[in-house]
Amino acid sequence: MSRPATKNDLIEAANAQFEKLRNLLAGMSEAERKADIEPNERDKNVRDVLIHLYEWHCLLLNWIQSNTQGKAAAFLPAPYNWKTYPEMNIEFWKKHQSTPYADAEKMLKKTHKEVIKRIETFSNEELFSKGIFTWTGTTTLGSYCVSATSSHYDWAIKGIKKALNSYRKNAV
Repeated sequence: MSRPATKNDLIEAANAQFEKLRNLLAGMSEAERKADIEPNERDKNVRDVLIHLYEWHCLLLNWIQSNTQGKAAAFLPAPYNWKTYPEMNIEFWKKHQSTPYADAEKMLKKTHKEVIKRIETFSNEELFSKGIFTWTGTTTLGSYCVSATSSHYDWAIKGIKKALNSYRKNAV
């Protein structure tokens, strides 16, 4: 899968990868969705992965909202930066340890729709030309959107599949 470079490609890739993620989840038993399958070093189950994606959607949406309303905001909230964001991810994980799986799935579905709706408000040039928005720095807005959608979904799918295969082998 090549990295999207147009608005249409971005929306198509985001929706296609999201659908792949949803199909993967639909093919899992309830026990598998709730099991401690450890898809990566931080997340202990599928709910944790969904919450991670949800929180990054929220980061993107809040960042765009603030900056388009003239309120300068960094993508990562203080005190985090690109060197310390793993600590922020751990805080997201801690925050949602009592969030039920079903809620995590609903929250992610809702923010995915909100992100797509927000992307649709921008032109191709606004999304993929450098220097359009000062608040995106040397990166395009589209690049942030790709990272928070299709690329992030791909990361989630790979981690869940790997952990699920291991879980299923050990459950036999």
